[in-house]
Parts: sequence; C-alpha cells; structure tokens
Amino acid sequence: MTTRTTNILRQATQAGGMDFNGTWKVYSEENLEEFLKEVGAPQMIVKMRKDVKPVMVIEQNGKDFTCTMKTPVSTKVHSFSIGKESEMTALDGRKFKCTAREEDGKLIMENDKFTSVREIQGDDMVETITAGSVTFISRSKRA
Repeated sequence: MTTRTTNILRQATQAGGMDFNGTWKVYSEENLEEFLKEVGAPQMIVKMRKDVKPVMVIEQNGKDFTCTMKTPVSTKVHSFSIGKESEMTALDGRKFKCTAREEDGKLIMENDKFTSVREIQGDDMVETITAGSVTFISRSKRA
C-alpha cells in the first residue's frame, strides 16, 4: 500500500477527516518570543524555548487526542476531546483551560487568552496561535 493510500484510509477513520496522528518535528517558528511575552511566560522560559525546536507526538482516536510535546528540558502531555473543556499546563507550569473543536478539517482550541488553529497543509502541520495582537506560527513535518 502506498503512503498516500494509507493516509487516505487513516483520514476516513478520523474526526471530520482530520489526521494529525504521528510524530511531528518543528522546523520553522515565527514570532515565538513575542507570543511568549504576550501570554506572560517568564523570561527564563522565553530564553530557553527560543533555542529549542520541539517534537510533537499526536495520538488521535476519533474525537480524543493525546499530544506530547518533547524538548530537551521537559515533556508535556495534554489529553483532550473535541467539544469538551480541558485543563492544560503551560511550559512554565501555569494551568489553563481551553475547549477544542473541529471546523473544516482544522483543530481549533481556544480560551479567553488565545486561539490556536492547527491544520494540515500538504505534508506540513501548521499551528497558528493568536494572543492579543501577536500571532505565532509553527510549521512541522512528520518524522
């Protein structure tokens, strides 16, 4: 079976045709430092994170997701379901709640401080997070 056939079959079993399953390596980030400052991350986190390209492992089972973000310094695991409010932990340990939804094949998570839109564009996963007037864009490829 070709990779394309496997991906088409996998998409058929996912929520709304979304297929985020896999290991994703970040290769490009725009406005990271500005974004972290906007959401109130401590200066130590801003300095540490700007030199790190995380690896994201996403396990998707229908509307249920487990996302594991790995950096040399820490590993964060978040589990959530489409349509339900979930508690998450920021890199600096602060807790926050957000709700996930699917819209036009995009995974959207939002709360009162930010909106995150994750989508597949060709072979890339693109996450666009807006907080206040700052937009952070992260691009990843499957490992």
